[in-house]
Amino acid sequence: MSFLERLIGHIKTITKHRHLVIIHCFKCGLYKQGLLHDLSKYSPTEFIPSVRYYQGFQSPIVKEKEIIGYSDCWLHHKGRNRHHWEYWTDRLNEDDHLTCIEMPFNYLLESVCDKIAASKVYGKDKYDDAYPLNYLIHSHEYKTMNQNTARDLRILLEYLKDNGEKKAFAYYKSLYRQYKKGNKIIL
Repeated sequence: MSFLERLIGHIKTITKHRHLVIIHCFKCGLYKQGLLHDLSKYSPTEFIPSVRYYQGFQSPIVKEKEIIGYSDCWLHHKGRNRHHWEYWTDRLNEDDHLTCIEMPFNYLLESVCDKIAASKVYGKDKYDDAYPLNYLIHSHEYKTMNQNTARDLRILLEYLKDNGEKKAFAYYKSLYRQYKKGNKIIL
């Protein structure tokens, strides 16, 4: 694939993904988060390696990790975007184990919107309402993230699978309204 094909493909992919997340976030009532979603992908630190490792069928981060063993792009991205569970991690100095903190509900909901949009962009014709849930369950991240965050992500994505997008986003919006009123969301 030529540089120009990778450049255009990457711009189309991240822009399509971002626009889908904006639409999904708006359906949930997350207006500001939707508009600010993934803007770091347009920074040179993320954009340049993503064009270099672009393939069109999966995140360039996966290819970068395959080739060099880690991803500068991902380290930059997860440290600036609170809708990723990895943002909510820390290492303790004493025993050096990973501490995963439960995500606040508004970022958890943005994460759901992100997973749905990514599933649509990368899953293409294979996408259905079960796709994001199946991806989550079979991922390494599901076993690593905070247990409450993992449980809640699964519950919200199961709701999508069982009820369809229209009902799911209405449900998510009702939960977000409760959260904004100061209520703890228990799923």
